[in-house]
Amino acid sequence: MSRYAVTPNRELGQHFLVDDNILGVAGRLAALSPEDVVLEIGAGLGVLTRYLADRVAHVHAIELDRSLEPHLRDAVAGNGNVDLVFGDALALPLAALEPPATKLVANLPYQVATPVVVESLDGLPLVERWCVMVQREVADRFFAEPGTRSYGAVSVLIRLTAARTGTHPVARTVFRPPPNVDSALVAFERTRKWGPEYGALKRLVQGSFAYRRKTFANSLELAGLATRAESVAALEVIGRPAGIRAEALDPEEFVSLAERLAPP
Repeated sequence: MSRYAVTPNRELGQHFLVDDNILGVAGRLAALSPEDVVLEIGAGLGVLTRYLADRVAHVHAIELDRSLEPHLRDAVAGNGNVDLVFGDALALPLAALEPPATKLVANLPYQVATPVVVESLDGLPLVERWCVMVQREVADRFFAEPGTRSYGAVSVLIRLTAARTGTHPVARTVFRPPPNVDSALVAFERTRKWGPEYGALKRLVQGSFAYRRKTFANSLELAGLATRAESVAALEVIGRPAGIRAEALDPEEFVSLAERLAPP
């Protein structure tokens, strides 16, 4: 950062990865191999980008902040296998990148970490493994158990799609500027591919958690996704009481409920 006189953009939540020591941990959790095509979101100053490019077949590095372009290009100047793409990862057609990504490895910007992962579950069907650096609180949510405070819509959608393969705490000192929260690396591997049913399932899951103090049936009615009577009938089919809340339902139960309440 001192070399380039870069000032992190706080509005973008920039905390640049500057410690090379954590890269080996990320590489191990990502199980990198020479044939991998990696998607990196939030390339920053290119520390992780360069590490990946030296070990895999191709890297698609996405960065929102165009002012970082000269620094990124300098970082990967010796690597011919890196495509730099500037723009909003949530708006870019990432599935159209060639060659298609098979892994997502990134120090994800805090503001977009959850939506990026959720959208990639079906939007990037060829991605088989994720290794992402996120806030510790977000990492805890990814694979939270039903009935816990951390369990929510993202927990359901990720657990229905993937299995966790590893985690590693990350010290605040590996970033500049240091964030005010703890971080963690979390890795997971795909166990399920989605078809057209995912969109309806995602809406139902997110709607059911939109009003956490309400019952599942009342939440869906407030979200405009189903009447209370319809939800109660669907719950009865799977042997659940009318007054149950979304946080008490197992991930697979949401699939059964979506088949009855939100067919594709």
